[in-house]
Amino acid sequence: MKNLIFMILAIFLISGCSKKQEQIPQAPAIEKDKEVVIEEQNTNLENGMQKVSFLEIDGFFDDDLNHALDVFKKDCKKSKRYDEFKNVCKKAEFENDGRKFFMLNFEPYKLIDSKAKDEGTITGYYEPLLHGSLKKSARFKYPIYKTPKNLIITDKTNPNGSKRGKIVKNKLVPYDTREQIEKNPKNPNLEPIAYVDDKFDLFFLHIQGSGKIKLDTGETINIGYAEQNGWPYVSIGAYLIQKNYITKDEMSVQAMKDFFKANPKIMDDVFKSNPSYVFFKISDNGATGALNTVLTARRNLAVDRSYIPLGMPVFLSTKNPVTKEPLNQLMVAADVGGAIKGEIRADFFWGFGDDAFHYAGRMKEKGKMYVLKPKY
Repeated sequence: MKNLIFMILAIFLISGCSKKQEQIPQAPAIEKDKEVVIEEQNTNLENGMQKVSFLEIDGFFDDDLNHALDVFKKDCKKSKRYDEFKNVCKKAEFENDGRKFFMLNFEPYKLIDSKAKDEGTITGYYEPLLHGSLKKSARFKYPIYKTPKNLIITDKTNPNGSKRGKIVKNKLVPYDTREQIEKNPKNPNLEPIAYVDDKFDLFFLHIQGSGKIKLDTGETINIGYAEQNGWPYVSIGAYLIQKNYITKDEMSVQAMKDFFKANPKIMDDVFKSNPSYVFFKISDNGATGALNTVLTARRNLAVDRSYIPLGMPVFLSTKNPVTKEPLNQLMVAADVGGAIKGEIRADFFWGFGDDAFHYAGRMKEKGKMYVLKPKY
């Protein structure tokens, strides 16, 4: 009997120990979850983003977030990433409180570049006014071209790394450079929209991407970006600095304009250092971005869309280029630019006219950028 009792007790103790051992593996599962979280945080950093809180963003609660909400409503439905924005776009239609809307529906991430820096370069652009005519004359002699008839866009990459080119002897070759286009004004594939009287203003129209032309008839027409020749943009500002024509500290659009006014003979040599050439179309509206929405002054940005999708809210922390006071506000990415390359790189749209030119032409500031990603 004693032996029987002893055996029962032994079986009970062994079974109790085995149950304890079955529960032990649950602890490492918690550690595994921690590892996953750490791995996800590291991935965010590697992908150029670091999650932050709205409280960590200087000036967020001082901004006119209701105005930012209105701009977001205009732009979000046009995004090619609409599936990502669909839920918040629908919610935005019934919301008027910008602060409440952005805090409840988005999570902010600070952009970090490949060198682990959180600051990049912020420049400005504007919608210029040019003077022109529909007919070529001694005064109005610089053409604004439509998309060439022989420009081809393919899935294949040609020798200059672009997917834009033309067919020559049944072979896809790079399209003409700026220099080649300007040397061949009788090219039957090129049709002018109008002619303008200032070559410098025309060159900067290519950089800005859209503008207005006041015709000699008194009419004003809007023109917008249509296509590009496939060659990379090369900064003439950097070229002028390299050649010691203008110092780095003096560099601005105004400084370049003054320089070429005093040295018109070298303008062509400087301009051809940038092989990129932009083609235009007549537009019903004012400045229109790559998102195909009318740009809102001081609320839309041009970005590198390989890092920031168009339609994304982006909080910008930088400085006013004239007053040097803090410029902290919520923008919407709605445009792109040939010179806008990199994780923390943006072009601030200042609007139309002389006042916009005054700010845009001087803007080259350091800045931080925070993207607001939808929670759902």
